[in-house]
Order: sequence, then structure tokens, then C-alpha cells
Amino acid sequence: MRLNKLDLNLLVALDVMLSEVSVTAAAERMHMSQSAMSNALGRLREHFGDKLLVQVGRRMEITPRGLMLREAVRDVLMRIDTSIMQQPEFDPASATREFKILVSDYSLMTFIPHLITLAAQQSPGTRFHLLAQVEGPEHKLEHGEADMVIIPGNYCSKDHPQEFLWQEEFVCLMWDGNRLAQGALTLNDYLAAGHIRMQPAITTPSIESAYLMRAGIERRIEITTHNFLSVPAMLIGTERIATVHRRLAHMVQRIMPVAIQPLPINIAHMEQCVQWHKYRTMDPGLIWLRDMMQQAVKRMNHDLLPAP
Repeated sequence: MRLNKLDLNLLVALDVMLSEVSVTAAAERMHMSQSAMSNALGRLREHFGDKLLVQVGRRMEITPRGLMLREAVRDVLMRIDTSIMQQPEFDPASATREFKILVSDYSLMTFIPHLITLAAQQSPGTRFHLLAQVEGPEHKLEHGEADMVIIPGNYCSKDHPQEFLWQEEFVCLMWDGNRLAQGALTLNDYLAAGHIRMQPAITTPSIESAYLMRAGIERRIEITTHNFLSVPAMLIGTERIATVHRRLAHMVQRIMPVAIQPLPINIAHMEQCVQWHKYRTMDPGLIWLRDMMQQAVKRMNHDLLPAP
């Protein structure tokens, strides 16, 4: 296909180069030789009458014209992908499609098992590629690198639709031999204790950290880890405590010697949502998957959430 004498393959190459800001990285991502990618850049420079990418010292930078083109090119490619390449229907019984979902380790442990079990019953040929959360997850949607993102509603992009999945509250988790496991946990106890904090490998703080900071609570952090699943094991045999999701805490309590205490302060509940690209709202496969997610939430709530 040609768009006003511009080969569509060149447009794809331009999208990747402007995303990677590197000819070498773009070539690797597109499984092309560096010379072939350099040749593509030369043709693009001739077409647009601009360098697009320039060498500055040991790295490349995007020109002002390249910056203007970056989002426009991505938008065009997404429109082509969703309006021309998209399958007109989705038959779960015969589908072999792979869904790419960005998901936290919390959701990976509490929610995803229910989703893939239900999906397997309806669509045994469907596959899932579960990706770790990243900074600016909406960019993964916009570059077609993820079909959906499961994140707190606070972090959803305003540029794309979202759907509520479930609400979550936070509790205090500790070793069941911790002295604070006996009796009510007071705010003084909470502030005096050493804490284990989860901080994802991005600059945005985890949702419970953001809520606590908003409430003016400053914890005495002794250990910081990059995922929720590592927290419980580090509590065992210590007097430390951690603020975690209630569902995750009850799941861990089934297999580890931990105790759960209510937080001694009221903080907002988390609303977990699913988000997808605005151009893919009518994608039959994603419509089916969103329905599966809502069914999986009901199953998760029945399985994991004991009465308060």
C-alpha cells in the first residue's frame, strides 16, 4: 500500500525509529539489517525534506519535524490496524488469537488465574501474553504493543476508554509472631513500626504509597522491594509490617504464617480498571475479553474475599 507515494512499510519503519530514537534499535525491533534501516531513513528524509533523526554526540535526537510526525504517524498506523487489519468477528470456540495484557504482580496473582481459567473453558485456543507494568502504559496501547492494561483508575489515561473491574481496600500484613498481631493496631504502632514498601520499577509510586502520602502518613521504611509478591516472605520472623491489598493478604494467609490487621487510618479504596485503545473499542475479541474479565471478577470475589 502507498499513501501519497509513501510506502506503508516506510511509515512503519518511521514509527519505530521515532519511537526508539535509534536506527540500530529500530532495525533490531523490525528484524532488519542496520543498513536496510539506514536506507529507509534516507528515503524518509527525502520524502519529508527533513533529517528526522540527527546525531548529537554519541546519541540521536528527533528533529522538531520528527516530533510533529511521531504521534501523527502512530495515529495513522493504529487507524489502519484497527479498521483494515482487525478481524470482523471473534469466535471463541475456534479463535487462536493472542492477547497482550499489561498487569501488575498483584493482579497477576489474584485476578489473572480466574481470567485464564474462564477463557480456557470458552476459547481453548486463545493465548495470553502477560506483560509487566511500565511507565506510561498508554504508550504501549498506542504503539500496539499491548491490547489492554489493568491498572488503578487513578493511573488510567484520559485519552482512552476504561471499564471498572473491582474495588480493593488496604490492610496491614505482618508475621503472625509479631507482637503487633496481638490486639488492635493503633496509629502509633503503625508509625513506630519498620515497614516494607513496594515500589515498582517506575517513577510513579505504588497506589497505596500515594494514598498514604495524600493522607499525610509518613512510614518508617526499612525495606523497599519492586513487587508485592516478595513482601510476605520478608515479614516472617521480623517485627516489620507492610500495607498491602486485602485480597492479596488473604491469599497469602492461606499458605504463610502471617496475620492481617485493619489499617489504623482511613485511606481511599483502589478502583482497579481495564483500559484499551480508543480505536479498538469495537474489536470483537476485546469485547469478548472484557466480558470474560467481568465474569472473572465475580469468581475472584467469591473465592478470595471473606466477610469483613
